[in-house]
Amino acid sequence: EQREALQQQTATADVLKVISRSAFDLQTVLDTLTESAARLCNADMASITRQNADGSLYYATSHNFPVDWVKIAPNPLPERGSVVGRVLLANKALQIADVLADPEYTYLELQKAAGYRTLLGVPLLRLGQPIGVLFLARKTVEAFTDKQIELVSTFADQAVIAIENVRLFEEVQAKTRDLSEALVYQTGSANILKVIASSPTDVEPVLKAIVESACELCSAYDAVVLLKDGDSLRSSAHHGPIPIGMERWPISRKWTPGRAFLDQKPVHVHDILSAEGDEFPDGQEVSRRTGLRSILSVPLLREGESIGAIALRRTEVHPFGDKQIALLQTFADQAVIAIENVRLFDEVQARTRELSESLEQQTATAEVLKAISRSAFDLKTVLDALVEAATRLCNADQGSIARERDGMYQRVASYGLSDVYTEYLTTQPVVPARGTGMGRALLEGKVVHIPDVRADPDYTFVVAQRLGDFRTVLGVPMLREGTPIGVMALTRREVRPFTDKQIELVSTFADQAAIAIENVRLFESVEARTRQLAASLEDLRTAQDRLVQTEKLASLGQLTAGIAHEIKNPLNFVNNFSAVSAELTGELNDLLKSAALGDKLREEVDELTRALIENLEKVVQHGKRADTIVKNMLLHSRQGSGEHRPVDVNALVEESLNLAYHGARAEKPGFNITLKRSFDPNAGEIDVFPQEITRVILNLISNGFYAATKRKAQVDGDGYEPTLAA
Repeated sequence: EQREALQQQTATADVLKVISRSAFDLQTVLDTLTESAARLCNADMASITRQNADGSLYYATSHNFPVDWVKIAPNPLPERGSVVGRVLLANKALQIADVLADPEYTYLELQKAAGYRTLLGVPLLRLGQPIGVLFLARKTVEAFTDKQIELVSTFADQAVIAIENVRLFEEVQAKTRDLSEALVYQTGSANILKVIASSPTDVEPVLKAIVESACELCSAYDAVVLLKDGDSLRSSAHHGPIPIGMERWPISRKWTPGRAFLDQKPVHVHDILSAEGDEFPDGQEVSRRTGLRSILSVPLLREGESIGAIALRRTEVHPFGDKQIALLQTFADQAVIAIENVRLFDEVQARTRELSESLEQQTATAEVLKAISRSAFDLKTVLDALVEAATRLCNADQGSIARERDGMYQRVASYGLSDVYTEYLTTQPVVPARGTGMGRALLEGKVVHIPDVRADPDYTFVVAQRLGDFRTVLGVPMLREGTPIGVMALTRREVRPFTDKQIELVSTFADQAAIAIENVRLFESVEARTRQLAASLEDLRTAQDRLVQTEKLASLGQLTAGIAHEIKNPLNFVNNFSAVSAELTGELNDLLKSAALGDKLREEVDELTRALIENLEKVVQHGKRADTIVKNMLLHSRQGSGEHRPVDVNALVEESLNLAYHGARAEKPGFNITLKRSFDPNAGEIDVFPQEITRVILNLISNGFYAATKRKAQVDGDGYEPTLAA
């Protein structure tokens, strides 16, 4: 065993060396794996199947198979006719001890060509899915051992590793090529953007850079940019040796730039002199003079309107690729941007200042949002960050936030306040009233802007104004579903009202503060709810047990109702026909009185009719009793407790015994038990819900049936007879 293990480890090491030395020469690795697996497992032949791009399998390598076998072997399919197919279906290692003795094996022509008898197949698995099969064959009927199967599985894993290495290497190579190409395109676009940035008032350098880059990056013979000028397209930039000829061309569908301009989409003609070029007679005429063949034209679009076109041309039939078309569209967009820059330069300058301010605000907002996300449940940190950002971005001197706690509004965050002012404010809750900026915002539930507190007749918070030395106040409520849960206030020492944008920004910060407060509230609520749910879980488990018992009782009620309804109709017929038969018997006796009968015969007839009438009376009596039982069964099957009334104890127990006994017999036909009754005739009545107490007695009797029957099964053979005494 040690020699065998050493041999296997040596072979495995050799295979790993081949994999490391021939990392991207997959065929060499697979050939080595196949040969090593066959040699170490004493197999006569071996092969590996691999997966094509479409998912089908093919024989990637074979060892020691006859040439004829390799030629006639079809691509494997997942089916039971071959060992490879079975492995693909089962997704695990399988072997066929003798293919000639296997009724499902159908590849007899291949068996005859190779002469094998025993086959072993092991799947090549990647992420649990088969991508091929390594299989071995022996010419003798000799099953592979578990160690050999394990060794082959190891080789299969190594084959998967080798295949994956090559696949990943090829993907990286392809990705590298794509990235290199993308880098070239991006560099070209970046260069044009640099020109756009350096020439905000002159479009000519930009258009010149575009046609030069387009020719170079798209391998075009020449490029031209045409801009709308009245009813014509005018040449505004050109690069390449082909002469332009005319400065203007009429806008029409007879040439590719004109059609691209009118249709507002790229027009690509592979060969202008072929049949597809017949739609562009003007373009064909130019082509015959200049030797052009392949043409690509892309419109310049601004807000859905064509303002020009850019065209690339080649002197040979060489269509442009999708990436080149996309790149030319990018150049077209950049040309539009450059044109717009020139037209809107002054406006952009003013807009730039506005955007700079907005960018600063957005950056601060992003920083606040980061603070909220990082300190989601540290409310103090979030509110401090919000009030600081609002104060700084709105050019305020001081800022503070108050939030609702136990019905009162307390200041919980501030920025820019002196120690004395801060200490004073901590002792003064915010009251919803018109005397302060915060209080007024809470009272009205909307933004309050006081340009000068000294000029506001309603402002009465004089001590705070003196300590804080402020004049202008802005108060913004923090709302949840329209109800204030807090307020944010900013102040300025000089009389300088806040702008609409600043008020809007503070409102945004107030909304974020409300969100942060709500998040903490919801988190605390969820924690409390989690504790409640944990406590409720035990109650639910108890309720589940009750529900199971209730379902059993409901099932019994349904069975009882069904039986009772089925019995009630024939029972009514028995009662009715018994009463009628008693009357008919009396009438028969009256008719016989007038008949000429002997004394002895008349005496016998009278005796028989009396007996018949007595029997019918007993039938009626017992029928009524049975009807009472059926009614009780129906009451028992109904929901609710029914009517509270006096009932006879003995009758109640008797009916319950009968119901339980016949119900048990209906459930188990072989059920049998002896019932012993010993009732006190003076038991009398009790005032109860009859159907409810019946359920109790039925359950007791059913438990007695179960216990006695169980004991009968345990002591069967010693003469014990199940008995229930009531």
